[in-house]
Parts: sequence; C-alpha cells; structure tokens
Amino acid sequence: MREAVEKYLEYLRSVRNSSPHTILNYGKDLQQFVAYVTPPGENTPAAGKITHQMIREYVGHLHAQGLQKSSVARKLASLRSFFKYCVREAIIKENPARLVPTPKLPKRLPSVLSAEEMNGFLNQLAQPVRTRGAARDSRAAKAGPSDEQGLLLKRDRALLEMLYAAGLRVSELTGLNLADMDRKERMLRVRGKGNKERIVPYGGKAQEALEAYWPVREQLLLQTGRRRRSAAHSEAVFLNYSGRRLTQRSVGRIVKKYVRLANINWDLHPHSLRHAFATHLLADGADLRAIQELLGHRSLSTTQKYTHASIRQLMDIYDKSHPHA
Repeated sequence: MREAVEKYLEYLRSVRNSSPHTILNYGKDLQQFVAYVTPPGENTPAAGKITHQMIREYVGHLHAQGLQKSSVARKLASLRSFFKYCVREAIIKENPARLVPTPKLPKRLPSVLSAEEMNGFLNQLAQPVRTRGAARDSRAAKAGPSDEQGLLLKRDRALLEMLYAAGLRVSELTGLNLADMDRKERMLRVRGKGNKERIVPYGGKAQEALEAYWPVREQLLLQTGRRRRSAAHSEAVFLNYSGRRLTQRSVGRIVKKYVRLANINWDLHPHSLRHAFATHLLADGADLRAIQELLGHRSLSTTQKYTHASIRQLMDIYDKSHPHA
C-alpha cells in the first residue's frame, strides 16, 4: 500500500497540479491511515486488503481521539480520493471508502466585517505609513537594517490592501510575480488552486499603496544584493526583510500584528479579507457568477455561502433598527 500512496502523491503533483500544501496534507492523512492498519512488527497490508469495515473502525478511532468532525471528514476525503485513484489504475476493484458516511458538519458562515469596519481598519493603517514610516525612512542611513519595522510598514499596507482589493488567497498573494501585474490597467494574473489562472482587477487604493511600496521593495533587494538570490525570490512582488519571497505564515503574522496594533477585538486572519471582498461585492449588487470568477471557485455552491452571510448581516440590521423587531 505504501507504494500505491507514493504513486498517488506523484499523480497529484504531476497530473492534478495540486499545491504543495494539498500534497503535504494528503500525504500526512494517508500515512496516518497506513500506520493504523499496519500491525506492530508486520508488513503493511496491500491496498486490495483494505475493507469497508477497517475504514469505519479507523473513523471511530479518530472520533475517540477527540478530533473535530471537520478533521475527520478531511481525512476520510483523502482516503476516498486515494482509493478512487487505485480503482482507476486497476490496483483494486472497488473503493472501500465510498460508502463510509461522512460526519455531519455544522454549517458555518464566514464571519465578515462590514464595509465601514474594513475601510476604517485599512485607513487606520495608512496613518503609520505617513508618520512613523516617514520618520524612520529619514533615519534609514543611520539606522540601516536595524530599522526593519519602519522599512516594512509600506509593504504591509500594500499587502493588506491587495488581499482585500483582489480577494486573493494567501498562497496566491505570496505567489505573485512582477510579470503577473499590469500596473497600467490594474490587473493581476493569479494562479489559484490546481495551478488554474484567472485575471483579477484591483482598485485605486491598492494601487496607491503599491506605488508607496515599490521603493521599499527596491531597497530590500539592494541591501541583500551581495548575497546570491534566485530568480524565484527576485521576481516576487512581496519580499521579507532578507529580500526573499514572503511566506504564507508571515502574512498571517502580519495580519494579526495590525489587528493588535489597532487595538480591536477581531478574530481576523488573511482569509477574512477574501471573505469581506466577496460579501461586500455581493451587497453592492455584483452578480454571483462574476464573484465566482473573481474568487476562482470551481463550484457556484462554494460562492453561495456569501449570500447567506449577506442575509445574516441584513437581519442583524433589521433586528437593531426596526421598532417592531
């Protein structure tokens, strides 16, 4: 079975063009199942020896460990996909995971900030860029690399504006290259899930923040000019202080940092800005199909959850405002 798992992961990588993050998670899920079905001191059973009952027992084992239903559902989806591949490749005849029931998940609507709250948050970030950032820039020659915080304020502003203006996933933002941007037309070529490309516009405020960031980006490249840099880093739009491509984990830390600095009690993360992008477009009358294209969703049902979020906001307004509510 281990050999079949390796072939499946290679299939995801070379044929499906799945992201490294997806391949890593599928690999972990499958290795965990392999470890469960392998008796101590014995060989792993072949894929054809895995039964429906063994998978049901594994799901029960995961529940007993206290895993959330969403985590159990994801691991079961990994098994279904793997055994489906095995059937297609004639490794086995039937998919033993096909009829294993998925745990019933509660419907969770995305928690979305209002347009006024989002504007207030981003506009508040613009103030440090003009004040503290300008003061620190004036001391750049003396402070040098130690003044990291001042140097990166403009980058962080541009990054947050772009997440909200274009509704990007974090992986799409960190994967942006200079060649993917049409600055004159304010358009992006974005590579989404499965390496699928789409064209997304961005607005004037994001453009303004980017124009302020470009000199900072050049400075980041210059101060690391003596080190060897690969083209993968030098072509990246968003760089860290070492002149390397910004990571997804770093973007998460940046968002949390500015929520803390703004002294607001929000559970805000990078994907929240993508949620806000979709919900605010819908609230202003944008077509659901158009939003689906902008977000890069394969299925319209994925986009429709923002309809429910908008209705929920409307009901909140009604409950607070209507005298007979």
